[in-house]
Amino acid sequence: MKYLMLIYGNEQVWNSVDAHEFGELVTEVDAFNEGLRRSGELVDVRGLESRPRAVRVVEGAPVVTDGPYLEAKEHVGSYFVVDVDSEERAVEIARSYPALRYSRGLGGGLEVWPLMEPGGDGS
Repeated sequence: MKYLMLIYGNEQVWNSVDAHEFGELVTEVDAFNEGLRRSGELVDVRGLESRPRAVRVVEGAPVVTDGPYLEAKEHVGSYFVVDVDSEERAVEIARSYPALRYSRGLGGGLEVWPLMEPGGDGS
């Protein structure tokens, strides 16, 4: 089963990491991703550009605006997709994501979303 891992943060979290810590974090995340690649569980991993567009329906018509995102304090900064045998394994991977410890109680986190297979009914 494939799972989408959405990695959230906010400006306060991102600005709390100094240049040295950021370098360490990048090294740790690269090693984390490489471990998942070697195990065959990593499907995709990407950072997101900081200029999203929000699409909302206003008076019956879709309206496109610059972010922020839909009513959220935190923003998706990156994601990765894994293909694992169980939800328990997906959660284990999510819990071990290195950047989680940098949030320092300032927000952010990681969501684990099961992905529908083509032709799936979502259950």
